[in-house]
Amino acid sequence: MARGGANLPDRPTSREIRRLSDLLRFVSPYRWRVIGGTLALLVTASTVLALGSGMRYLVDRGFGLGDPHILDQTVAALFAVTVVMAVATYARFYFVTWVGERVVADIRKAVFDHIVSLSPGFFEITRTGEVVSRLTTDTTLLQTVVGSSASIALRNTIMMVGATVMLFITSPKLTGLVFLVVPFVVAPIIIYGRKVRVLSRLSQDKIAEVSADANESLYGIRTVQAFAHETEERKRFGSRVEESFDAATDRIRARALLTALVILLVFGAISIVLWIGGADVLAGSISAGQLSAFVFYAIVVAGSLGAITEVVGDLQRAAGAMERIIELLNTQPIITAPALPKYLPKPLTGRIKFEGVSFQYPSRPEQTALENFTLEIQPGETVAIVGPSGAGKTTVMQLLMRFYDPDAGRITLDGIDIRDVVPQDLRSAMGLVPQDPVIFSSSAAENILYGRPDADRTAIRQAADAAHATEFLDRLPQGFDTHLGERGVRLSGGQRQRIAIARAVLRNPTLLLLDEATSALDAESEQLVQAALDKLMVGRTTLVIAHRLATVLKANRIVVIDKGRIDAIGTHAELIRQGGLYARLAELQFDQPKKSEPEAAA
Repeated sequence: MARGGANLPDRPTSREIRRLSDLLRFVSPYRWRVIGGTLALLVTASTVLALGSGMRYLVDRGFGLGDPHILDQTVAALFAVTVVMAVATYARFYFVTWVGERVVADIRKAVFDHIVSLSPGFFEITRTGEVVSRLTTDTTLLQTVVGSSASIALRNTIMMVGATVMLFITSPKLTGLVFLVVPFVVAPIIIYGRKVRVLSRLSQDKIAEVSADANESLYGIRTVQAFAHETEERKRFGSRVEESFDAATDRIRARALLTALVILLVFGAISIVLWIGGADVLAGSISAGQLSAFVFYAIVVAGSLGAITEVVGDLQRAAGAMERIIELLNTQPIITAPALPKYLPKPLTGRIKFEGVSFQYPSRPEQTALENFTLEIQPGETVAIVGPSGAGKTTVMQLLMRFYDPDAGRITLDGIDIRDVVPQDLRSAMGLVPQDPVIFSSSAAENILYGRPDADRTAIRQAADAAHATEFLDRLPQGFDTHLGERGVRLSGGQRQRIAIARAVLRNPTLLLLDEATSALDAESEQLVQAALDKLMVGRTTLVIAHRLATVLKANRIVVIDKGRIDAIGTHAELIRQGGLYARLAELQFDQPKKSEPEAAA
């Protein structure tokens, strides 16, 4: 089975390390710890460079003069330098790692805070698994950079520059010979660096695909197993993992070759210089201590350059990760609060008007979901919407909740255009009971509390009583405090539906939105829940996507829509007399309730 999904749209392919400058806004609040880590890093680098001078003094004075006292002093000084280096290394590691952890935690919070503000239209064209990959995999790469790689790169850059200066001071002649190899070292970095960037990006994309596919399969695990599709899913996931592994292998091969070339060229040059320097010592041009110090500094330069080459790949990958995160943070929600918002009146009466509303989903611009839809719902009125699948029933509800804005026309609540209201304020006046309720991975009480977070235990139980959920919740091992499992896996479909109804009861909304709220219930549960809904609907404006006969019969009006247009409006009896689409649906579903009820009548 092949499945595809859109990536984040219009993703740039640039992998310039300068993109890591976007990290500064997350690092700047912790500047004092950064300064502390930097000072410790400078001390560490300085002590390493001081070891070279100590070595020269030890060889020329301690060994050369044969004076034990000088030897003792030199070794003691070297030990003191080592102690300073150890303390500075501890401080550097603590400060840098702390900042890395703190910055990544802040980035994850910032990304998540932004994600939950994005409009549903964004998730129509972006796979959730890929967004989760940005939140986890990409931020982990940044953690490596801030908490390790950046420090390594800076420390080795300082040591390389300092050791280079000391090389010139020690022996300009030998230093000139060493730097003849520089073009041969820089060339492979430039040539293969670009290749590593491309391969790093490919590897990250493959990892994102693995995460997205795994998330999709696990979300639908019951469907996978119901259709005995485990083997196909294993093959597909295995194929994704192998593609990711192959991409990672190509990246690793390129980085390994780059590192090996640098080491070969640098240390090959040092060997040649060492041979020339040894000849100069024999000729008396330089002392043994100078040569020892020169070799030490040359090794420091080579080691630092090798370390920088190693972390360049990490920095490039992190630059890519930062670019993807910034791209996500820069994605603006389509639905936003107005600059000068209007406030809904209190108390809210619940008068709703759809005025010539037309709409097309962003992911299906060629298909009209609603066309010139006009409807007025009076305060306290119950209106049922029926029609074939895809007629636009759920679209009406989604536009009312302002998950999307209409392409034409407007929707008003108590005379106020809902686009002029802060979305959170608008939705706080509504209570939704969806056909497929979402149960969060927490306790039953916390799931009900989602309707009104400030409610107490008494209110939670009363809401559960009203939704006829108490009888099964009290039978759970820890009652209302029982963990319901991921997506409510420990509950039946009807039980999940009653939890969702309890949420709406607790919310006590002015507008009640029922999206086939009793469709998952058996006959006995339906009667109990319908009685609870009847009480909840009293005095509230209620919009119902109708599926069950009882709900339709009790509605003040029934709106029949087809292909995004209103086909007819009236009571059940009036619409039956008129014939047409509603009469056909009633003949198929309502008058024969014992037969299978097709989705087309939903």
